Amino acid sequence: MNAVSLIIYPASDVPKTRKFFATLLGGEPYVESDYYTGFKTGEMEIGIVPEAMHRTPGALAFVTVSDIEGALAALLAAGAETVQEITDVANGLLVASVKNLNGTTVGLRQFPSGK
Repeated sequence: MNAVSLIIYPASDVPKTRKFFATLLGGEPYVESDYYTGFKTGEMEIGIVPEAMHRTPGALAFVTVSDIEGALAALLAAGAETVQEITDVANGLLVASVKNLNGTTVGLRQFPSGK
């Protein structure tokens, strides 16, 4: 079964949002850059991105899949609408997003082979 493994939060003020999540989660981010700050908590990852880089309003949950092309095709066949085409965002990490029949956006991500 695929699992929700990442939730992205857009932030108008990344440093304040980073401080909020560090306090909430009781730890520091495992990665920080100009475009992404990531916290790991168990099997879940919480990501902060600058608001201007986020394509949808509000938080966005990502489901990790082993075959992003197949998952995207199946969701489109079930009536979903593409929001973001499959994109390599870093070293083979693929992401895409779709809007479900209720208009809610859901993300897909596929890790590079061997990870």
